[in-house]
Amino acid sequence: MYAPTPFARFGSLLATDLRDVTSDPAALESAGWWAVVADFEGRLVCARFGDVRETTLPAPRSAPLPPAAARWRGPAPAAWTSSMDRASYTAGVRRIREHIAAGDVYQANLCRVLSAPLPEADPEASDVSGLSALLARGNPAPYAGAVRLPAHGVEVATASPELYLRRSAGTVESGPIKGTARTAEEMLEKDHAENVMIVDLVRNDLGRVCAPGSVTVPALCEVEPHPGLVHLVSTVRGELAPGTGWPELLRHTFPPGSVTGAPKLSALRIIGALETSPRGSYCGGIGWADADRGTGELAVGIRTFWIERGSRGAVLRFGTGAGITWGSDPEAEWAETELKASGLLKVASGMRHPEVPAPTATSGRRAL
Repeated sequence: MYAPTPFARFGSLLATDLRDVTSDPAALESAGWWAVVADFEGRLVCARFGDVRETTLPAPRSAPLPPAAARWRGPAPAAWTSSMDRASYTAGVRRIREHIAAGDVYQANLCRVLSAPLPEADPEASDVSGLSALLARGNPAPYAGAVRLPAHGVEVATASPELYLRRSAGTVESGPIKGTARTAEEMLEKDHAENVMIVDLVRNDLGRVCAPGSVTVPALCEVEPHPGLVHLVSTVRGELAPGTGWPELLRHTFPPGSVTGAPKLSALRIIGALETSPRGSYCGGIGWADADRGTGELAVGIRTFWIERGSRGAVLRFGTGAGITWGSDPEAEWAETELKASGLLKVASGMRHPEVPAPTATSGRRAL
């Protein structure tokens, strides 16, 4: 009988020997090394592991697939469905523009969740470790990782390019991404404006937990390449106020600003009314914290898959979205969600070669 053991992997770090699981963020200030998964809706899972070691980094694409990746059997490319079809998503974009015109919000992130059933015959073939290994080969990312906690309903694999929070020696840093295009030349004025708005929001969030006057922006709207696209990335940094730790950081900065909007509370109300499915691990926070050293790194849970298992089988989910401003074109925003998803869905569905065209949108609720 297949019985997967708990583990967490981030970059070259592999954590095994599960010792404790809690939803209390104060545990991240206690002792030991913790894997952290925070759902967008607020569910927090912190898992302490006893054995954390350095392992080899993913092999180049020319090398044979590692065993876990070779075993993975993802959904059929045509099996993916979307929580919002093209018509409802573009209508949502137009509704957000109405809110902007009314002065309710400056920017809001509108997302949809894609879902597909996993093959049931071989549970080992739908193990998140295999998907994680495949993502590391097919879509390498700076904050890639995976967490498997079967008894706690956590099976997450991320290829996130975005830093939510990095903590080290009293310094905290965030790397918000806003602005996506196929090439740097295709970036629009709207992309730069969107990034600057979110930088202001992140500065405000960090200002709640940092020493007065210590929050700076060392980098603004830098172009960063990723597989199949480029992003505009900024850096916001500050010095933590005395007595401030993970509980305060999460309380005052979650959910991440880049996946909500500005002002954050208004954006959350608007997207809560428009989105038709919980985001789950998508747009949350995924990473690790070393309580002994006072360090840690959480990614924004974008480019992220998670598995939900139940009596009707296993379902693989993936979220994609776009930041909506007054300058947004509804059709272009829909296209951006497809651009962000297409390469990752190819990998998850076993279409591992770059020359294979991405699945395209079809009628009804078919997504990509």
